[in-house]
Amino acid sequence: MAEERMLKFVRTGQQYPAKRDAELRAEDFREIAERYGVPAAEEQAGRCSQCGVPYCTVHCPLHNHIPDWLRLTAEGRLREAYELSNSTSTMPEICGRICPQDRLCEGNCVIEFSGHGAVTIGSVEKFITDTAWEEGWVEPVRVGPARGQSVGIIGAGPAGLSAAEYLRERGYEVHVYDRHDRAGGLLTYGIPGFKLEKHVVMRRVERLREAGITFHHSFEVGRDASLDDLRAKHDSVLIATGVYKARGIKAPGVGAAGVVEALDYLTAPNRKGFGDAVPEYDDGSLNAAGKHVVVVGGGDTAMDCVRTAVRQGAASVKCLYRRDRANMPGSQRETANAEEEGVEFVWLSAPEAFEGGDTVTGVRAAKMRLGAPDASGRRSPEIDPGAEFQLPADLVIKALGFEAEDLPTLFGAPELGVTRWGTVRADGKTMMTSLDGVFAAGDIVRGASLVVWAIRDGRDVAAHMHAWMREKGRIAA
Repeated sequence: MAEERMLKFVRTGQQYPAKRDAELRAEDFREIAERYGVPAAEEQAGRCSQCGVPYCTVHCPLHNHIPDWLRLTAEGRLREAYELSNSTSTMPEICGRICPQDRLCEGNCVIEFSGHGAVTIGSVEKFITDTAWEEGWVEPVRVGPARGQSVGIIGAGPAGLSAAEYLRERGYEVHVYDRHDRAGGLLTYGIPGFKLEKHVVMRRVERLREAGITFHHSFEVGRDASLDDLRAKHDSVLIATGVYKARGIKAPGVGAAGVVEALDYLTAPNRKGFGDAVPEYDDGSLNAAGKHVVVVGGGDTAMDCVRTAVRQGAASVKCLYRRDRANMPGSQRETANAEEEGVEFVWLSAPEAFEGGDTVTGVRAAKMRLGAPDASGRRSPEIDPGAEFQLPADLVIKALGFEAEDLPTLFGAPELGVTRWGTVRADGKTMMTSLDGVFAAGDIVRGASLVVWAIRDGRDVAAHMHAWMREKGRIAA
């Protein structure tokens, strides 16, 4: 029976869940595609070739058992599929929505290589776990016997939340400290609802709260307590703050009103969606309605910004990127979605100045050309002399990525070791920092990266912290 339900790629074409019409989806912040129905999910999962070396699993940072839960889905064994999917990931339905599958599992699918089109892994993953929530299969966190030890986690993003869940399962008392008034980090405030609706994040957070994890919101280490204070209070501490410092642009006029940071811009509509008061949104400072918008950057954050501007009713939206389409870091799917929604991409272009004096009225840009490859293997952009042009702009959004904040200074911990990039230095084997009992995981170690890698790091660091605290408890006894 299993063989009959699989290997359908030779006669069944690839079909993602239908996207809503571009004009309709640009009117709201709902996710742009509906979920599979059961027959479609089973049929698409059945396209898996069940290959001997599953490159999808190899290229998944979590090493999810993808072919196995695809087979279970194709056989109609959805609860088993969910349980297997959940065994390696604390947030499978979130990864199913926001992972760049075209660069990871689906991009390395064997039948993609054969020209038949990859299995729609992400969409099936989303379907499995959304179904599990609806059917009541998502069980409470299974809290282990109390160990009499506590953990302090700084940062309630994906790395911190994942570590919190695994450590609570092992019986530790877990406290999560976060500067925001809600948990979730960028999942809550940085990613727009059309990619990740917020109830999806909040139900995960609530499940952790019901497991006895204590959340300390609007808590800033360095203001409300020093790192040493947390070390004295807890048996071990995890730094999982992520990276929030925006990379700057050195160009005349960059300080003008109307030139804003991407994270500030993306956070505003997410807060409005929660019903919060956001004066900067209401007065138009962080609202693109009726404006000519220019977004500078070519990553996924830039795609989030341009597509948000469309939904806010911008008069025009242009994305200025210094390389070409083939060399952009963002997801090609997101770029295609943006183009469908009316975004214009201005490739091989970079800002030289922001014009207008106190308030921006335009961007003076230079055309670029690609030179020799850099250390990453991508061809380096260089200015094409004499090829300047201008774009009108009432709102310019800088989306050039994020860097680490100066944590030793912020945390009052000058002895905390950092790299020359400002990321926290952690041992490659133990994930411990230069401070005994203080661990670090996620983007604050890696630099700006993917949510799925943060979840993986949270899983790994929880195991290292458990081993260290178990040994510490044994010595103390």
